[in-house]
Order: sequence, then C-alpha cells, then structure tokens
Amino acid sequence: MFNLLAEITGNIHVAAAVLAVPLGIGLIGLKACESVGRNPEAATKVLVQSIIAMAFAEAIVFFAIFLVK
Repeated sequence: MFNLLAEITGNIHVAAAVLAVPLGIGLIGLKACESVGRNPEAATKVLVQSIIAMAFAEAIVFFAIFLVK
C-alpha cells in the first residue's frame, strides 16, 4: 500500500507540469497575438520573444520528468 502511495505522490509534479505547461504556452501565444494586434511594427520582436518563452516553458516538463528518478 505504501509503495503505491509513494509512486503516486512521486509523480504528481510531473502531472502538474504536463497540465500547466500547455496553459502557459497558450497564454504566451494569446498575449503575443494581442501585442502584435496593438503594434504590428513590433511583430518580429514579439515573435522571437514568444518563441523563446515557449521553449523555456517546454523545458519545465523535461526538468520534471528527469527529476523523477
């Protein structure tokens, strides 16, 4: 019983990361589209910054997976 509980609690952070990262990426994309709509001249700068932010958000999942063991 305790082994099963240890397995469940040991993987909660991975599940939280897997659920939270797509939300974060969606919010980054939403705000990037909003900012380009307000200031179209800054589209390339916004695109670069949003891609970098999305890559950092994706890295959170990999850190969570690698820290399991």
